[in-house]
Amino acid sequence: MENCCPICAQKEWNLDGLLERIWAKLELKRIYTKPKGMMPDFEEPVVLPANKATIGDFCGRIHKTLVHDLKFAQVWGLSAKHKPQRVGVNHNLNDEDVVSIVKKI
Repeated sequence: MENCCPICAQKEWNLDGLLERIWAKLELKRIYTKPKGMMPDFEEPVVLPANKATIGDFCGRIHKTLVHDLKFAQVWGLSAKHKPQRVGVNHNLNDEDVVSIVKKI
């Protein structure tokens, strides 16, 4: 019963579990943005397919020219070896990572 998730819509039981299973089946990654000097925005993630979840893909989703202006990115989350980790355009992101972009001057 791999694709089964019992819920009760009337009493709102296990709706969070259902949502997590849907995300897992769709193989999407939620990447959160963190502007410099501010807290991360956990309300509106940038959603990427699992097979296209690099810093370059993330930048391209925000603005098409951002990847060309990228100096480096800082990443917090499971894909980072230490918090924050300075990474380049080819770094693979994990679900719920937090990214801060640093542009060239």
